[in-house]
Amino acid sequence: MKINGKTRTCGLIGNPVEHTLSPVIHNHLAKTENRNLVYVPFLVEKDRVKEAVEGAYALNIHGLNVTVPYKSAVIPYLTEMDKLAENIGAVNTLVRTENGFKGYNTDMPGLLRAMETENYTIKGESVILLGAGGAARAVAMLCMEQEAKEIFLLNRSVEKAMAVAKEVNGIYKENKIIPMALSDYRKLPERKYLAIQATSVGLYPNIRDAVILEEAFYDRIAAAVDLIYNPYETRFMSMVKAHGGKAMNGLKMLLYQGIIAYELWNEVKILEETAEEILIKMKEELKIHE
Repeated sequence: MKINGKTRTCGLIGNPVEHTLSPVIHNHLAKTENRNLVYVPFLVEKDRVKEAVEGAYALNIHGLNVTVPYKSAVIPYLTEMDKLAENIGAVNTLVRTENGFKGYNTDMPGLLRAMETENYTIKGESVILLGAGGAARAVAMLCMEQEAKEIFLLNRSVEKAMAVAKEVNGIYKENKIIPMALSDYRKLPERKYLAIQATSVGLYPNIRDAVILEEAFYDRIAAAVDLIYNPYETRFMSMVKAHGGKAMNGLKMLLYQGIIAYELWNEVKILEETAEEILIKMKEELKIHE
């Protein structure tokens, strides 16, 4: 592309940002659309978040993504919040408005769109959600929004699971989330489940780890999502498949959270064939060979 006085800038703030795949997503989208826009990562030190957000607005930055560890830290410096981001308490996309940046969370809509492309459904399903951190809390809200039948929240610390269940059940005024210890999975009702793995267990380089290693657990899983994408097939995923279930990783979630951010910034709708092209480029960047 030709950079000139009309080029708009978008970017990512976080720490670290060196290994981000976001430029692959957004710069390809801009090229495909023939849009005069460039996307770059910005390393922000932990005590400079306020300056980064306000400085980006002052510099006429078109839009920003936010990654760890600033998804909650940016919130005080926004002029507006989308309802889903407000409920989750985390923002990953900043959209420029007349008065400042508005915060959105495209992670969960990205996960939902990714699941839909693989013919996964949440509505009416019995869900096992593994983990009780920030990602699991957000997924619990997505399951509530999408009207899951029930959500069994399994975590090593049952106290943390109870805290998340209480909070999310309270927001939605339902009691669908049932907290349990990981070791109590045998007490689950006998049926097939959709399982969503929302911990960092099994992330590279600890590729032989899984949050549950007992074979009996995997007999219960009809379909599974692991939010991890490195390795491309986690131990959790391979165990699901070995027991006859289907499994997907988190790479498409990363893809679609980026696409939804781009759509918000530019008020466009990206075609599925373009998404597939970017997915191929992301795999090339990660040196994934299926």
